Amino acid sequence: MSIVDPPAVTGSSPAAPVEDTTADPRERLVAVRTQVAKAVVGQDAAVTGLVIAMLVGGHVLLEGVPGVAKTLLVRTLATTLTLGTKRVQFTPDLMPGDVTGSLVYDSRSARFSFREGPVFTNLLLADEVNRTPPKTQAALLEAMEERQVSVDGESRALPEPFMVVATQNPVEYEGTYPLPEAQLDRFLLNLVLPRPDRSQEIEVLSRHAAGFDPRNLPEAGVQAVASGQDLVAAQEQVHTVGVTPEVLGYIVDLVRATRAMPSVALGVSPRGATALLAASRAWAWLAGRSFVTPDDVKALAVPALRHRILLRAEAEMEGTTTRAVVDSVLRSVPVPR
Repeated sequence: MSIVDPPAVTGSSPAAPVEDTTADPRERLVAVRTQVAKAVVGQDAAVTGLVIAMLVGGHVLLEGVPGVAKTLLVRTLATTLTLGTKRVQFTPDLMPGDVTGSLVYDSRSARFSFREGPVFTNLLLADEVNRTPPKTQAALLEAMEERQVSVDGESRALPEPFMVVATQNPVEYEGTYPLPEAQLDRFLLNLVLPRPDRSQEIEVLSRHAAGFDPRNLPEAGVQAVASGQDLVAAQEQVHTVGVTPEVLGYIVDLVRATRAMPSVALGVSPRGATALLAASRAWAWLAGRSFVTPDDVKALAVPALRHRILLRAEAEMEGTTTRAVVDSVLRSVPVPR
């Protein structure tokens, strides 16, 4: 099993209107995937990963070459939810206050007042996050970890739920600022969007030939099928998913094994272990189970761990990737029965 093959969901049903208060939260979240598929072709794994992140209050880093629907995917996800959403286009001249907000002088009252930035929302799309300098990237650190921003010595809480979905292009290096390890570690999952295969690309063209307009998602039939209350209820149910000591030990062994690899300069942190645990519980819940299996852990290991690994320079020169490190660890660490 892998995240590419979303689990079968027990008791799933067609998308229900948000007004239907009798629908099970799991059905609502599955309906989100169905709605996203109306606008985005062939990115099922990324959609599932975004839903998993929402279920545990985590953040997602989306990677992909231009034109694979990174921004469209997030915009469509936001359309399926009755949550506040804002988008920030990260550029080299973007300042921290442009993200968090700043104090503005009011000449009428002769006082400074705080003007909220776009981070004060439920779902923040940080587009091309690696195109802004580290000072502005760091403005997201406190928001992502503490769910608050501090301006002029005063901390201001962010809305709940709060989620950052950042995008970056992995093949362009000119004019970019690589995310530091401390910030990468704040992302629950690193999802890579592949190019569509031939049949999927034909489907994309067919939709556009039939009049699909990515700027008008409601016209494409995308509807809001889940609310903030649904998400909160689902998150509470995910917290009840059980984990045996054997599975906990398996997660720890995987994480510790990354630190012992000769090609690795910095292995997965303890935060990475907790992220893998949280994502595995959400995956199990989506599958309709009340417990986590080793297969759940294996399915989420790559997206939950690969961005937390720093390779040695000589290993990178030899073509080693962080994905290869995680795959090697999955093969070498014994799976509990």
